[in-house]
Amino acid sequence: MNAEELKQVKEQLKEGHFPQWMVTDPEIYKLEQNKIFAKTWLFIGHESEVKEPGDYVTRMMADDPVLMMKNKKGEINAFLNSCSHRGTRLCTEDYGNKKAHSCPYHGWTYNLVGDLIGVVAGNKVFGEKMDKGDWGLRSIPRVESYQGMIFGNLDPDAIPLEEYLGDMKWYFDIMLGRSDGGMEVRGAPHRWVAKANWKMTSENFAADPYHVQTTHRSAVELELTPKDPMYASYGHQVVMNNGHGINVITSPTGESANKYQGMPEHMWPMFEKNLTQEQLDVFSKVTNFVGGVFPHLSFISTQSGTEGNKHNHLNFRVWRPIGPDKIEIWVWYMIDKALPEEDKEKSYRGFLNTFGAGGTLEQDDTENWARIVEASQGKMARDRGLNYDNVINYLMGFDNLEPDENFPGPGVAYPSCYTDHIARSMHKYWLELITADMEEENV
Repeated sequence: MNAEELKQVKEQLKEGHFPQWMVTDPEIYKLEQNKIFAKTWLFIGHESEVKEPGDYVTRMMADDPVLMMKNKKGEINAFLNSCSHRGTRLCTEDYGNKKAHSCPYHGWTYNLVGDLIGVVAGNKVFGEKMDKGDWGLRSIPRVESYQGMIFGNLDPDAIPLEEYLGDMKWYFDIMLGRSDGGMEVRGAPHRWVAKANWKMTSENFAADPYHVQTTHRSAVELELTPKDPMYASYGHQVVMNNGHGINVITSPTGESANKYQGMPEHMWPMFEKNLTQEQLDVFSKVTNFVGGVFPHLSFISTQSGTEGNKHNHLNFRVWRPIGPDKIEIWVWYMIDKALPEEDKEKSYRGFLNTFGAGGTLEQDDTENWARIVEASQGKMARDRGLNYDNVINYLMGFDNLEPDENFPGPGVAYPSCYTDHIARSMHKYWLELITADMEEENV
């Protein structure tokens, strides 16, 4: 971006507009890789996925392959999943348990703390000069966790995870820390590739309940969701620092038909012990939590079921960019460890039918995301001069919605979820990051 383009983008964002050329522009994508995904905290997995020493999972931090494993001391570490000999991807399995990892190329072997412990033919081919201590696996520079959620950061100078999460911790405590023992991941994460841009998918979850009644019309017709076109608007949209946000969706009365999202009554004393009164007030009334942690972690805590029996389920998801117009979607299903097994199974089935890879709601969203990409790649949409008025609209709540000072949770809460306050906040932070360190005359 040159100085004139940057000035124009800033002016458009202030007006609630987003230039469409920036959605899938290859140059912008390169900036995002270097300025956002190499500098922010990215979700890797949950501690319940590596329960025993030797347990491991392989993940991706944008383009960087990651090997996360638990050592004999119970510590969870994350390394670049690349052999230090020739750079081959060391571990090709998605998950498992091993005492050591051997490279399939030349057989170099690493222990659970990443030390190089075995070299084929050793001194016979490398002599005495090579020190194995210099050739262990490369650690991800920063690995930190909150409520069992493990994040990594490629920037060794990044602010601490808890500082980055900020006010979102209060809401994570409700979803992840409400019951004794916390949460656990059930099954392996679902994964699939979609034609989409990561900004639009992140925004869809974090900031856009407005799409529910149109995009998910089939769910309305199946009576999975109410017919009221304002159904997903009731409640509060909460804006936080660093591009994070959450929608606390309730009902026309401000209450929920299913207290504590329909969780069994015998668990309520746990909630009342583990949460503050303000958190209980929000949790007891919420129908759905849906939001995101910038840049590409989203979550939804909702209820699904049939014949009047609904069960809560929580899923966390990562929109991993693999191009300006393509993403790999990762979805983790999570549930309270303390929930009876029968309820866990019913909850899991509800998740599969709605937000699993083949779920009805998931297919609806994926189709629209592909259409955004298709419509954003032509000459008119890509015109940087905006000669065709090629901006997209983020004007909901722009000048007609004031914060609700009485909302009990942290963040700036607006009394409707049909608003673009989170989306505008995301775009503002996004621009700050991709323009960081530019020459002063270009800012």
